[in-house]
Amino acid sequence: MTAGTSSGAAVVTLPTDTQILITREFDAPKHLVYRAWTTPELIKRWWGAERGDVTAVEVDLRVGGRWRYVTVTHDGFEFAFSGEYREIVPDERLVSTEVYEEMPEHEALNTLTLTEHDGRTTLTVLVEHDSKESRDGHLNSGMEAGMQDALSLLERVAVSLR
Repeated sequence: MTAGTSSGAAVVTLPTDTQILITREFDAPKHLVYRAWTTPELIKRWWGAERGDVTAVEVDLRVGGRWRYVTVTHDGFEFAFSGEYREIVPDERLVSTEVYEEMPEHEALNTLTLTEHDGRTTLTVLVEHDSKESRDGHLNSGMEAGMQDALSLLERVAVSLR
């Protein structure tokens, strides 16, 4: 792959009955991917996956701090995700809870890991649910198409920070 080209699609695997593992390579160093992942103005540029407008982004980036993202789709449907930061290692690891606010009983634990080799970053997100049913509901929600688009936009945002 030549410099400046997209890294392609994320790979989604199911390590256990309660986990989703997302892996994607980015053509950007990990500190820029992390910055794009954690900076409110930058999150607004990729989180909505071109399916609507991200109308609110709150990030209290500290252990015990909360995050919340609100999107309004092009057809007017509003939805929000939120959670709490559990572990933060800048540019390397971010552990937080995540809940789709319409289904608060299905909280997941997300572990983001960034590793860099030759200026390219591999992002992994391990999503851990409390049950197979919750994990399968997440998978069947249509999340993968939106996630693929959002991660492509995340790469563009990270590259633009060079």
